Amino acid sequence: MYGNARARYLDVDVTSRVEGASPHRLIAILFEELDKTVDAMAAAQARGDAGRTFGAQSRALTILHGLETSLDFKRGGEIAPGLATIYREARRLLRAAAQESSPERTQRAREMLREIAGAWTAIG
Repeated sequence: MYGNARARYLDVDVTSRVEGASPHRLIAILFEELDKTVDAMAAAQARGDAGRTFGAQSRALTILHGLETSLDFKRGGEIAPGLATIYREARRLLRAAAQESSPERTQRAREMLREIAGAWTAIG
């Protein structure tokens, strides 16, 4: 019961942050949600909860796909292909982390993504 209420609250929270946000802020929101999701994956791994690990992994992979498809390769210069490579590597690490129950791979992906998110925030 409380899980459903929490999920609805989180949906409302994300929706309220997205409405009226600039394109730059929308990407920042994706990074924030990605960070929370990778944290949830790491916590589930630590508990040995495979179901929640794979659920969080699925959400993280979806967000990473969204970030990659939002890249503008025509105007992005060298940055867009570089980011695409990082997003693909993060997806690979998260898939392997869930399959192998490897917190180390989750941590590597988290560090890569936090570095990119920090840079995004700094230019905003």
